[in-house]
Amino acid sequence: MTLEQLRVFVAVAEHEHMTRAARELNLTQSAASAAVAALEERHNVKLFDRIGRRIALTAAGRVFLSEAKAVLARALAAEQQLADFAGLKSGELVLAASQTVGSYWLPPRIVQFRAAYPGLAIKLRIGNTRRVAALANGGEVDLGLVEGEVSDPSLSVRPIGEDELVVIAAPKERRLLEALDAGLLTAAPWVAREKGSGTRAAFEAALAAFGADAAKRNIVLELPSNEAIRAAVEAGAGLAVMSRLVVSASIKAGSLIASPLALPRRRFFLLRHKERYETQAARAFVRMIESFGERTAECGAITP
Repeated sequence: MTLEQLRVFVAVAEHEHMTRAARELNLTQSAASAAVAALEERHNVKLFDRIGRRIALTAAGRVFLSEAKAVLARALAAEQQLADFAGLKSGELVLAASQTVGSYWLPPRIVQFRAAYPGLAIKLRIGNTRRVAALANGGEVDLGLVEGEVSDPSLSVRPIGEDELVVIAAPKERRLLEALDAGLLTAAPWVAREKGSGTRAAFEAALAAFGADAAKRNIVLELPSNEAIRAAVEAGAGLAVMSRLVVSASIKAGSLIASPLALPRRRFFLLRHKERYETQAARAFVRMIESFGERTAECGAITP
């Protein structure tokens, strides 16, 4: 039994899907399947039931999952404590981020951190807010960064940044965008993220703030990524509430337009397990994020 096999098993168990787990771990589907099969064959136990394309944990798999998570958390903690003896010259920082944070807000900050500490390896896992909170709760990452609020007594949760939300549509919907009111906000065709994502929570909060009836809102498409939503709206599927970080290039190119309606800003949050060993790398990364605006301003850059 190897740590890599345990990582694959945990990812497959949490996603209940081999392909999505493999994608998260940057593996091929065949490599992920082989890791799970090796575990099952080595110990002569069935960990998953395969039902068509879906997989589900067996009773043995459910018991093993908590043990596997505990082993991975302890192994990571031990590795990081050893790395701390080398200061910030070597080691690894493991992050998890929700989609908007991980794909748009975080990359320039990671680049700046790597420039300051080139000996540190950085691993980033991306999922929705619920998934990132689960990884932080399980001790599988040093830090989580999300755009949705999280309530978990085992986690330290604090604001780390802000985001601007906009209502967007294809150019042919310009008149609708300019006339938006509570009634139209309810009746308009909406493209939204899945439940459990920070963007979905922000979408619901934004509509509620303007008096739109949540029970009657007209969601015509529910899609699993910002990119899929942006493409669907560009194709004319309906309206969407999205981060300006995600749609600014499309607005500039003219494939999307934004409503003049001002939405409440949302906050990004930093998650860390209260009982997890806090590495020098994690502390340095948080300090860098907190000073990112000042450092980029000194260089003449514009911080989103």
